[in-house]
Amino acid sequence: MSAIVIDGKKVAAEVKAELRPRIEQLKNKGIEPNLTVILVGEDPASRVYVSMKKKACEELGIQSDTLNLPGETSESELLTLVEKLNRDSGVHGILVQLPLPSQIREAKVIETISPEKDVDGFHPVNVGKLVAGTPAFVPCTPAGVLELLLRYDVKPEGKHVVIVGRSNIVGKPLANLLVQKSPTGNATVTVCHTRTRDLPEYTRQADILIAAAGRPQMITGDMVREGVVVIDVGVNRVDDPTAKRGYRLVGDVDFDSVSEKAAAITPVPGGVGPMTIAMLMKNTVQAASNLLRNKGKDA
Repeated sequence: MSAIVIDGKKVAAEVKAELRPRIEQLKNKGIEPNLTVILVGEDPASRVYVSMKKKACEELGIQSDTLNLPGETSESELLTLVEKLNRDSGVHGILVQLPLPSQIREAKVIETISPEKDVDGFHPVNVGKLVAGTPAFVPCTPAGVLELLLRYDVKPEGKHVVIVGRSNIVGKPLANLLVQKSPTGNATVTVCHTRTRDLPEYTRQADILIAAAGRPQMITGDMVREGVVVIDVGVNRVDDPTAKRGYRLVGDVDFDSVSEKAAAITPVPGGVGPMTIAMLMKNTVQAASNLLRNKGKDA
């Protein structure tokens, strides 16, 4: 079997193209969508992620501001800044890049961001709405996974979806989204993780397998059945002396062995990663649109 390679770059480009007329409409009405990112410290990976988000904003004509804070910034200083951005009507999306230094509680920072500007979809209010099936900002990676399935005509309805990973960022929200009564839901969902006994027993049952455990190439060909659709969320660095940088990026799935049995599979890189940023752009535009709608109600 020759698996279809699900092209995240292509789908992300489609999503961005659909956002452009919405952005122009907002600008014509005096609203320039703004995403403000706060970066605390000098974490190299975080700096790369932030630069990618800024580039995506520039491509679409979304205003992007990056606030760089020193690593020794206190929790109270960061919270004061977040509260200031909450009050700024020119800021539509607030994103605090994780991880944060040890002296700052991530949960406290997330809770301080206004739910209306929480374009990451991590605020407890937005998480609660997601679970209840009420419209809200959906975390960007889960939203990107569903968009890939939708655009490749992979319908979860009635299927057994096995998710390997239980993080608040990917595994848990995905499980909740996939069981909803919706065009991208109605699935039977099993959530596994690194402590699951006999993991292959569950992964072999999957019609759709989503790997998001953060373990390089942990899903191998003997762990999946013929015809499975595989979404690999993992991004892991592994040493590779032959590579220019001394390492290469791999997913949680052993692409070579699994692609021999899968009907469709996402690559790493080039699969879910581009979708995460595209859905962040979509959430930011939606936040600006919500402001315009609310202004109309107030008028």
